[in-house]
Amino acid sequence: MNKMLVINAHPKIDSTSSFSLQVLNHFLKVYKGQNQTETVEQINLYDDHVPAVDRTVLSAWEKLARGEQLTSEEQEVTSRMSDILKQFKSAHKYVIVMPLHNFNIPSKLKDYMDNILIARETFKYTDTGSEGLLKDGRSILVIQGSGGVYTNNDWYTEVEYSHKYLKSIFNFMGLEDYQIIRAQGTAFLNRDEILANAYKEAEQAAERLSGVSV
Repeated sequence: MNKMLVINAHPKIDSTSSFSLQVLNHFLKVYKGQNQTETVEQINLYDDHVPAVDRTVLSAWEKLARGEQLTSEEQEVTSRMSDILKQFKSAHKYVIVMPLHNFNIPSKLKDYMDNILIARETFKYTDTGSEGLLKDGRSILVIQGSGGVYTNNDWYTEVEYSHKYLKSIFNFMGLEDYQIIRAQGTAFLNRDEILANAYKEAEQAAERLSGVSV
């Protein structure tokens, strides 16, 4: 069964004024209307527990490599990371919604990426280099809100690292069908025009993803 996973990386998860969340809601309305039997799950990175790679996690990984027993805290955190990875791998379509934070992804989204970028699960090492393991036709859509404009081929385009990072990492895992919708210029452009343009792109994305067979 097909499943879409929405990865909500907006700190104000239920904000009604967020541009990116409004675009997400519009996308989901259109998409669900075309795919009424498809499962859509959502993980809220600022509400749901997403472990960071901290001292506890590193200690647990070292012990697992040596075959040593974990503490209860280490067992709890590695179990949660395993659940996050399983949920991610169980989906075949992904939607990330996020604001741009200082030219990069929100910190909680980086924590999430560290939970899913796992050797022998989403990629593997070979004699000729690394190889993505998710080469089964998966698709990812990123919906991003930003105060500035990052598509004018200027200094801002060069330093917009979130798009480069996400596209590269998902390609690394084998996902090549990558698309970004930008609700950009929110600090100075007309709100209605921004949303109208982004809504149109969201409708097109919903139509396209509805036709993707996985």
